[in-house]
Amino acid sequence: MRKVTYGAACSLDGFIAGPSGEIDWLHFSNDVQAVMVDYWTRIDVVLMGRKTWEVANAMGQGGGGSMQGMTAYVFSRTLTQLPPGGAELIGDDAGEFVRELKTGKGKEICVLGGGELACSLFAAGVIDEVRLNIHSVLLGRGIPLFRDAGQIALTLLENRTIDGGCILASYEVAHDAERPDASHGASRRHATSRSD
Repeated sequence: MRKVTYGAACSLDGFIAGPSGEIDWLHFSNDVQAVMVDYWTRIDVVLMGRKTWEVANAMGQGGGGSMQGMTAYVFSRTLTQLPPGGAELIGDDAGEFVRELKTGKGKEICVLGGGELACSLFAAGVIDEVRLNIHSVLLGRGIPLFRDAGQIALTLLENRTIDGGCILASYEVAHDAERPDASHGASRRHATSRSD
């Protein structure tokens, strides 16, 4: 079974960008580059919601071909098509699509960007790991890392300090079948399993 990871750089108070998408507070370093180089060798599929794709596309990274030959999928209720030769548009249920994707052959799968798509995939129970680069800054407001994901049990896999006072933390997600309160798991499955 292929592993699905949701990861992002975030502020200490849980934002991935400022109110208008500002990311000027992000700290880039050799430590971060080494972590990312290692991670990108372990994945071959990238999943994005519409908003993340629009940002990536504006930066010239909106298609699988422009991301080191990876396959990219964009989940949206509003887009009707994407430029040819890049990412594939998915209008179906994201949770079911990713669940089927996990059973196929290949490397790990990355959920890239904002929290709306991730929330629906958490609700569907298909995210296996959360990887965070927690920055030593409080933004106060902005775009949250998690959007109504509900209560989800996590097990710490790694926790270490990297350059700039950042903390790299990785957590394994406890799926409903593994949780003592699995009978209550349906209560957090209120999110629609698609991104806009």
